[in-house]
Amino acid sequence: MGDTKPKPTADSKPAVLIIGGLGYVGRFLALHIHKNNLASELRLVDKQLPELAWLAPEFAEACSRENYVQADASREQHLPRIFDRANNQQFDYIFNCGGETRYSQEDEVYRARSHALSLALGGEAARRKIRAFIEVSTGMVYKSDSNPRSETAKLKPWSRLAKWKLQAEEDLAKMDGLNLAVARLAHVYGPYTSKFLATALCLARVYQSEEREMKWLWTRELRTNTVHVEDVAEAMWAFAEWYVRTPEGKREKVPVFNVVDQGNTSQGTIASIIHDIFGIATTFQGTLISQFAKLHLDSVVDDLNDEVLDPWAELQQQAGTKQNTPLSPFTEKELLKDTDLSMDGSAFMKELGFQYKHPKLTKEEVEAVIESYKKMNWWP
Repeated sequence: MGDTKPKPTADSKPAVLIIGGLGYVGRFLALHIHKNNLASELRLVDKQLPELAWLAPEFAEACSRENYVQADASREQHLPRIFDRANNQQFDYIFNCGGETRYSQEDEVYRARSHALSLALGGEAARRKIRAFIEVSTGMVYKSDSNPRSETAKLKPWSRLAKWKLQAEEDLAKMDGLNLAVARLAHVYGPYTSKFLATALCLARVYQSEEREMKWLWTRELRTNTVHVEDVAEAMWAFAEWYVRTPEGKREKVPVFNVVDQGNTSQGTIASIIHDIFGIATTFQGTLISQFAKLHLDSVVDDLNDEVLDPWAELQQQAGTKQNTPLSPFTEKELLKDTDLSMDGSAFMKELGFQYKHPKLTKEEVEAVIESYKKMNWWP
């Protein structure tokens, strides 16, 4: 990365469009591009308003109103507003970080909000001959196995979200003229995260307040691979740059890469970090109780959520945190399955020479997440 290269002029830098630009990955990608002055123009498209997106102060400039367009990219009539630029040029890179991110929704929700969105964007990007279209997908598309899955491993999505993500990947790959590349992500965490890791931390806080042990279903070996959001942002940018400079003869027609840290995170990893931070006992239920839970997962999850939601609200009240935050101990049934998210990310590192700045989930990384919550007055 030496400094001998001439600095690109504003015009020679790519113009960048981020769909779902206020989402978790989208905002960090926008921040990375803004901080490093990588784009001649940066446009974020999202259905929600910046004021309602729980943005931390450091995103104020990257996600400012002048960079932002409110639109629903799955609706054809919104596409001109999304794609047209004042100088009549086309965008160079499109990152599709949009779509439904909640788990356990009905098929129809993912079809309308994720699959239709990807196809509408892909069709328009192909028509306009955009140089790189990066589709952000998930590692949950692989058949569950504790051995890390490479990009060529058997596909068998184990959440509805992943089923429709895979359908989008396959349908986009059939589009003529679309310069498509696909990134499959592990569980993304980092400052202000409100998903996977956040749920475990909120549960731990409730159990800590009640001086109860935290019981985990399945085994400590169950893989729950992770990747830090700052690494995801850098990886997405590196991927787009690599795509446009690598001739098709030197790469797959549609390159697909796993983006995952090297820590091979498991439930055991997270349980021991939680034990160290919260000082609570953590145990694994073993096979028998877990098998019972498997048969009655709906009621097990309902009972768990009934048990923790009120105490969480009380903790917030006592601490005087903001009442409306993205954090909750509410557990999604789809994420309690006995399925390994186990991914091999070596191809991406080797092909692009990519280095992770956060190579594994550690106690320090998790403490930094909790600090980010405190900064926003979300953490009781």
